[in-house]
Amino acid sequence: MTAMPIEDVAIDVSTDRPWITLVWNDPINLMTYVTYVFQTYFGYDKPKAELLMLDVHEKGRAVVSSGTREEMERDVAAMHSYGLWATLQKDD
Repeated sequence: MTAMPIEDVAIDVSTDRPWITLVWNDPINLMTYVTYVFQTYFGYDKPKAELLMLDVHEKGRAVVSSGTREEMERDVAAMHSYGLWATLQKDD
């Protein structure tokens, strides 16, 4: 019995990269409201929700979730329903 030759196989992992949901700062929503949304929708505890809210407020944006494109489209739509500005993109 002869051994099968081993071939190099290139795998395209770019399609496997998770997507992220970004929430952006806006001049309308109060910091307490943004914290409330993160707790209510994502189920984050208050300290995590506040840290994400501070990123939004101080850095202009925060990554609030990651997963498949479909999941992130759902999260973006949910953030829009709460009146927050959100987008999705591939995680680099």
